[in-house]
Amino acid sequence: MKITDITAYPVWAGHRNFLFVVVDTDEGIYGVGEAGLTSREQAVIGAFNDFKEVLVGQDPFRIEHIWQVLFRGGFFPAQRVLSSAISAIDIALWDIKGKALGVPIYELLGGRVRDKVVCYPHNHSHAMEVEPLVESCLETKEAGWKFVRWGLPQDGDILEPRDAVRTAIRQFEAVREAVGDEIDICFDVHTRLDLPDVVWLCREVEQYAPFFIEDPLRCENPDSFKTLRPRTHVPIAAGEQFSSKWEFRQLIEEEWIDYARVDMCIAGGFTEARKIAGWCETHYIKLVVHNPLGPVSSAACLQMNLATSNFGVQEQPRKPGETLPEVVPVHHHWEDGYMLPTDLPGLGIEFDREAAARHPSQKRELPQLRRLDGSFTNW
Repeated sequence: MKITDITAYPVWAGHRNFLFVVVDTDEGIYGVGEAGLTSREQAVIGAFNDFKEVLVGQDPFRIEHIWQVLFRGGFFPAQRVLSSAISAIDIALWDIKGKALGVPIYELLGGRVRDKVVCYPHNHSHAMEVEPLVESCLETKEAGWKFVRWGLPQDGDILEPRDAVRTAIRQFEAVREAVGDEIDICFDVHTRLDLPDVVWLCREVEQYAPFFIEDPLRCENPDSFKTLRPRTHVPIAAGEQFSSKWEFRQLIEEEWIDYARVDMCIAGGFTEARKIAGWCETHYIKLVVHNPLGPVSSAACLQMNLATSNFGVQEQPRKPGETLPEVVPVHHHWEDGYMLPTDLPGLGIEFDREAAARHPSQKRELPQLRRLDGSFTNW
């Protein structure tokens, strides 16, 4: 079997773009993958075009070899843009291998270690209001979800850290009172705060037993987590912006995090995610894959989590089938807060190329936040 073509499908889903890739072979078996790096899809498509010349004619079963060639073949190690393209291609190659052998990808990863995968939704995120958030959390609880999740609030395009922390504390109190102790709370700071405000937030919300506080600090300088870790007892999750195992190294080896937020569509696909997960296992760190993306990413995350013993929870903004159902008409099922496996080969989904082509991507920048004094701050 040989790779014959690679085609990118940037797709508009009504609220954001998703970037898929299809890898074709001379035996008629195709694989589909998904790339991260939201709002920079054209840069990733450029990487696909460069990689196409390297990949056509290659044996798609040589997944590790192909990963090494793509990551290291340009002399400069791949990061972000290139690693997002590598991730999508890697996922597609595992899809091809599963289809060719007639087994789900989780069988290629050692087989299932669990029968279903618990997920958390996205609730009324990043708003200053309390009541709409509580209503959203009660709705997802009623629908069967075992988790709620929201993010550090902002006032329109203004994010003033101390105002945001004060509001977040009120939100924690109201949500915990409303949903009870049996529902777990995930809270995403989204790299928006500096150390003093993060410490304040973590200490104040500790009484509400969060499952984790996500991305409490920016990722550029992991050493900052060394200062944060001894100053709070809440579980910490981080890593969604990392593009390889090397960037995770310090957080894992120093045990500064409790949950590794590996983005399979940025950090190298199955090939790299498996290595990171194994490394985390030696430090009793659980995997919480970063999955704000589309149905291909969700399927890949499910396959990974079914075969990973040190698993925490899967991010799943919407139930399967609610995003681009015409593009991915065959998908996994959701029941009472869990995604369920099937015995369909590869990723266990189907991808309709004609439907994807009917939804071309649209140019869309991410939101830009500022503080009251006009200075730029992280979204």
